[in-house]
Amino acid sequence: MTNWTPDLAGRTGPLYRVIADALADDIASEALPIGARLPTHRDLAFRLGVTVGTVTRAYAEAEKRGLIGGEVGRGTFVQSPRAALIPAPFASSFTPSAPLPGGVVMGGGGGSTVNMTTLRPEHALAVQALANTLGAIGASGQTAAFLGYAPHAGLPAHREAGAAWLERQHRVQTTADAVLLATGAQNAMAVALCAVARPGDIVVTERLTNIGAKTLAANQGYHLEGVAIDEHGLVPDAFDSACRRLGPKALYLVPTMHNPTAVVMPQERRIEIAAIARRYGVIIIEDDVFGFMVPDALPIQTIAPDITLYVTSLSKSVSAGLRVGYVVAPPELRSRVEAAIRALQYSAPTLTAEVASRWIQEGTADRIVDAQRAEDLARQRLARSILPTETVYGHPSAQHIWLVLPEPWRREDFIAETRRRGVVVTGADAFAVGRTSAPHAVRVGLCMPGSRDEAARGLRAIADSLEAPVSAMLSIV
Repeated sequence: MTNWTPDLAGRTGPLYRVIADALADDIASEALPIGARLPTHRDLAFRLGVTVGTVTRAYAEAEKRGLIGGEVGRGTFVQSPRAALIPAPFASSFTPSAPLPGGVVMGGGGGSTVNMTTLRPEHALAVQALANTLGAIGASGQTAAFLGYAPHAGLPAHREAGAAWLERQHRVQTTADAVLLATGAQNAMAVALCAVARPGDIVVTERLTNIGAKTLAANQGYHLEGVAIDEHGLVPDAFDSACRRLGPKALYLVPTMHNPTAVVMPQERRIEIAAIARRYGVIIIEDDVFGFMVPDALPIQTIAPDITLYVTSLSKSVSAGLRVGYVVAPPELRSRVEAAIRALQYSAPTLTAEVASRWIQEGTADRIVDAQRAEDLARQRLARSILPTETVYGHPSAQHIWLVLPEPWRREDFIAETRRRGVVVTGADAFAVGRTSAPHAVRVGLCMPGSRDEAARGLRAIADSLEAPVSAMLSIV
């Protein structure tokens, strides 16, 4: 861990932002190298004489700027600012070194760390589309309509666009009345849980689950219980047993492109899971952010719409930065979802919802999705051509792969070895629920690197690490 202490002299503004600005300057001057581990929140707070909360806000601001990235249980690390700003993958539209609007350069530097921890695609197509759409909004004479408060569930036109999008890209047959706007999938998940559970209530999920679900449960006081999974996802018998023993209020799951294993649950199992939830009166919270990638995987919401709160967003398909999410709620739960939105955020931002809705109506969003699908498939093929076949698991169109480590590798040693070679991946322990023992595996995000060349560089380093058995034994020397 670095002994970095920022120089705050002469800086003005909110203290958390001053710290983030100092961090940005030190990265730009290379006083903080790429890959450096930052002090803990408590340690830096002590050095600066500020509260831990101030440092937490400063790190969050820096992460939002793409300067740093956190790894659960390992710390916070400096990442390549060029690669993090716009890691747009579409070489067909822009070359890796081509300047984008605003002077941003796409793709990481040749010697920088390859960050493969995050599933955060960004789109060169979206950059120009955003400039055009904001110009059109400004010229429309309707700008004032997007600066006031919106209804808690969102403006009617935005809910209609959301319903059209869900039918077109996610195969969810719904109406505008059933669609409520959220600020991204994480917020949609928070809203859904708030609508059906209270602090202390039990929520069951896959024993390896989305880090966002773990963070949310810890923050809001839900008791998260992991349920066994296999190569097809959540195990029905284990879910049934958990329902009998625990009496959970809700089941949170990602049946399509499970995060982190990239498994797609078969239709028969989806039907079985829905039947068990109905039998025990458990509300299903279905996270379908990756559903656009698998057209033949029907959401559980289409099987059991009356007991399912369906959540998704445009983050993985269109743009992470728009922060536009959707909750589809059955009639008996809509008022509770709307009340949760009011309590947590009052309403989703109307300007970004307007941008998203125009893209949906004009077909821009569909074009971005088509490009994203093509790029994800290309990167999967790249990964499977470089990595040993027996180590790679998950659906062949996912934005990530689940890498099961061969003997004698242990995940912590492997992560250290890949970091030594300039690549950062996420260990299985980050996804483990409670005291569940995590397998010796890592998640490798394929869409974060700014170009296919950068992704290939990272994948080759991972492949080289797999072939370094001596390093795998260092922890027991």
